[in-house]
Amino acid sequence: MSSFNDALENAERAEDGVATESGLTLDDNRMASLVFGQYDQNLARIERRLNVSLNANGNQVVIKGQAEAVGHARRVLQILWARARSGHPATMGDVDGAIQECALQGNLFPKESPQPRSTFEQISTRKKGLVRARTAAQDLYLRELKRFELVFAAGPAGTGKTWLAVGHAVSLLEQGVVERLILSRPAVEAGERLGFLPGDMREKVDPYLRPIYDALQEFMDPRMVERGMQTGMIEVAPLAFMRGRTLSNACVLLDEAQNATSMQMKMFLTRLGEGSRMIVTGDPTQTDLPPGQRSGLGEAVELLKGVEGVGIVTFEDADVVRHDLVRRIVGAYEAAARREREKVVPRSNIDKDWSP
Repeated sequence: MSSFNDALENAERAEDGVATESGLTLDDNRMASLVFGQYDQNLARIERRLNVSLNANGNQVVIKGQAEAVGHARRVLQILWARARSGHPATMGDVDGAIQECALQGNLFPKESPQPRSTFEQISTRKKGLVRARTAAQDLYLRELKRFELVFAAGPAGTGKTWLAVGHAVSLLEQGVVERLILSRPAVEAGERLGFLPGDMREKVDPYLRPIYDALQEFMDPRMVERGMQTGMIEVAPLAFMRGRTLSNACVLLDEAQNATSMQMKMFLTRLGEGSRMIVTGDPTQTDLPPGQRSGLGEAVELLKGVEGVGIVTFEDADVVRHDLVRRIVGAYEAAARREREKVVPRSNIDKDWSP
């Protein structure tokens, strides 16, 4: 039996750009509630993002709008339905990911196939099981991590750069591809002065490395994380501690790399040893370095672009997978930055023949 039974109230197939209406009936009321979300919040999200109207009644939903948008919405519901059948409720982030996925794939789903077949990469987590990339950029990121020994990921907060990198690093450790994980960040305060921090070295650097700990515990049991750190299988250290080392048979992650100076970045990249992988992540727009000091992340991306064995992935504000408000906040800051850049008019563009 088909997962979706078409109940077309307007049977004519309209051309793109022409308003149309399509009805879908899900064959399981409980699954329908997982697809629609609590108080139909998933349907409301699809309405806002795709500019369509979705009216749910029990296990039925009627989609109204432009033909292309209606088709897009149907494919999104198919992806959410497939997720519900696997026993997972669809979150707001899953809705955004399904919309991105459909935009990438277009009309690749054959009409005779009731279940969508996603080409997006997947990663396994301890808490949520198998998780699929939610955006085309995340999918590319996971593919590049598998292909290259050194991968740079640059883009705004909330795009999953660190989370996916930690997940990939843990999978390499579990598969025996590497023998240890080395996770690092520059110990730079985000516009604040923390002053003297009490405790031993680990307690002093923990505040800077907390996001990496949080991501680790998404993929590993906390007891395994603690045991790994005691045995040296997992090492979390500030960037300054990398100097003079050769890191072999390890997966090395540098997070918040926009706060690394040019010299620090060169030092870090040259630590790569035999059988190792390196992942460098950061948001170039959130640099906490002193004014006038160039970020090593941007410089490294420019210099190593096109170098064999190096993968570079750039995330945009549309790839933000946190709260929808985060996407709008990032978009507002990006728009403001563009306006500022447009205000700067090169002197060569001024009409030299103009006279008062």
